Amino acid sequence: MDNQQDNQQDNQQDAPSDARPVLEGPDIARVLTRIAHEIVERARGADDVVLLGIPTRGVFLAQRLAAKLEEITERKIPVGSLDITMYRDDLRMHPPRALARTEIPGDGIDGRLVVLVDDVLFSGRTIRAALDALNDIGRPRAVQLAVLVDRGHRELPIRADYVGKNLPTSLRETVKVLLAEEDGRDTVLLGAKQTQ
Repeated sequence: MDNQQDNQQDNQQDAPSDARPVLEGPDIARVLTRIAHEIVERARGADDVVLLGIPTRGVFLAQRLAAKLEEITERKIPVGSLDITMYRDDLRMHPPRALARTEIPGDGIDGRLVVLVDDVLFSGRTIRAALDALNDIGRPRAVQLAVLVDRGHRELPIRADYVGKNLPTSLRETVKVLLAEEDGRDTVLLGAKQTQ
């Protein structure tokens, strides 16, 4: 997720008792289909598109998006994951965390259109870290960003190219994304932030 401290806590705790769903499984499937069509339109066929998901839920979303793109284009879409842990600007402020996997498709990313995929865009700091990590791996032709939810409150000048749902929130609210691969069901929940 994008706001490192707040959103990590969102995914580690149970949903707040007042949380209400803002997207359910069919909605998530529908917005991923729409994003896939938008990518094909902007990339003029998606011939050089590579999808890289940001762990954890961004990886699952990237895999689902690749499947939708393959249905539309009838060609295999390279998909991988990009661990940004060591590029975060909050490493010294939190306990050590386990590294996730970076998996780059066999043909690499040089000269390709890389679409970074994440679940929630918030401050922009996770995406900044992803851009730094990407820079160490290769030199894409262009980089775009696809997110399931954009909740606003940017701290850096970063904007998503593809957004499933714009969800204006207050800083007192949390957005929790649950996906079947990790959580057993698909939903996006909005609730009040838990006080510590």
